[in-house]
Amino acid sequence: MALEQYKVRTSEHAMIFDFTSIGKHGEIRKRVHYSETNIPNIYNLGFGDVHPTHGDIDDLVISNNGDSQKVLATVAATALTFTDYYPDGWVYIVGATPARTRLYRIGITNNFDFIAEHFLVLGLQNGQWLQFEPNQEYQAFLARRKKNL
Repeated sequence: MALEQYKVRTSEHAMIFDFTSIGKHGEIRKRVHYSETNIPNIYNLGFGDVHPTHGDIDDLVISNNGDSQKVLATVAATALTFTDYYPDGWVYIVGATPARTRLYRIGITNNFDFIAEHFLVLGLQNGQWLQFEPNQEYQAFLARRKKNL
């Protein structure tokens, strides 16, 4: 990926990716966790800060560390690695809040040239999965590597 991103530590089976955001509020541990859903070959992308006490993902905290583009580029890069390990997998993406889902849509739109080169992206709109179009409102997203189609 041409965009600047953080160095990532990956679990053995490429399901968990950890990195550290470095910005105006210091160092903040981040985690991307891909988990199986009850639908075969659909994996949920969980993302957020690593809670300092229990170590789980806190997907409601607003870090505002001034590096959102670099963080989103890092999360997108994990999808490339994840789909190398799980080539038949679809990645399901939805924010913990509508505002977070909107941020993800903006991130996809801002990096659409790169993302569209590597992934087929669908957006959920009014109960239907449609091919993603920048600047449209969606309730969730599905992405799959193009090389596997």
